Amino acid sequence: MTKVFTIGGARRAARAPRARRATRPSWQEPPTVAGQSAKGITLGGVLLVVLVPLWIIVVTSLSTRGAIGRAGGLVIWPDGLTFQAYEEMLTDSTVRTALLVSLGITVVGTALSMVVSVLCAYGLSRPRSFAHRFILVLLLVTMFVGGGLIPTFLVVTGLGGYGQWWALILPSAVSVFNILVLRSFYSSTAGELIDAARMDGASDWRILLSVVLPTSRAVTAVIALFYAVGYWNSFFNVMLYMPTESEKWPLQYVLLTYVNRGVGMPGMVNAGFGMAHAQTAPLSLQMAVVVLTLVPLVIVYPFVQKHFRTGVLTGAIKG
Repeated sequence: MTKVFTIGGARRAARAPRARRATRPSWQEPPTVAGQSAKGITLGGVLLVVLVPLWIIVVTSLSTRGAIGRAGGLVIWPDGLTFQAYEEMLTDSTVRTALLVSLGITVVGTALSMVVSVLCAYGLSRPRSFAHRFILVLLLVTMFVGGGLIPTFLVVTGLGGYGQWWALILPSAVSVFNILVLRSFYSSTAGELIDAARMDGASDWRILLSVVLPTSRAVTAVIALFYAVGYWNSFFNVMLYMPTESEKWPLQYVLLTYVNRGVGMPGMVNAGFGMAHAQTAPLSLQMAVVVLTLVPLVIVYPFVQKHFRTGVLTGAIKG
């Protein structure tokens, strides 16, 4: 038996795939040239917004007093570059001490926060753990309801934290959001791996160290970066608990005092800012301090950036 194809049938058959393609969502369609161009222009604009200020900061930090005077402030195009601001800054005891304090607070604080967050998240991710639902509800409540600044200050000072370095770490040691991200990721760990480890006689500590953490390196690296950036950029706790002890200030508070408030750092040549005999321009020195605060993050971020997609997003989707 032979099939007879008519002209009308052929036209309907040709229109059918077109109709099916038209019903697909717009995000499944291949991008148009105009769309691709718009994306490129938008990304280029965002890149310029980020890079141009960094360029101006770096160039100004390397500029001489005469170049800054000719530019009338921030320097956009290099003119008479010099490293004198960095030499003066790094030879100053205040900046060196502040840099060591910031590094110490960041390392110790990140380690402490990761230990507490990982243990809490792993316990909350186990369905049979003691009171895990009640504890989870309490953590969620703290995200929306807090005691406020004054009760926190009274608690820390009442425990003897005024003027102590631990007051810069413990009040912000735990982030409920980070715990929830870790818990979501740990909950998605293959149950077969955990059951196999239990059949081999592994304890919860062994399962955490040998099964859960090795399979969640991405999210662990991302959360560690979040904590590290938070500690490195923190300065508000310094204003509360050690506002007068300059030898204990981290680098960010030195930056705040020197740049935003226009107060010279103790012992520096340019402490007076407007002194005519100072060889280095105050603005150049300010920008050098800004660059110094950015360098550690610029060095660390490329090693952790690759984990962002497989870390936070995977944990959020699987939860």
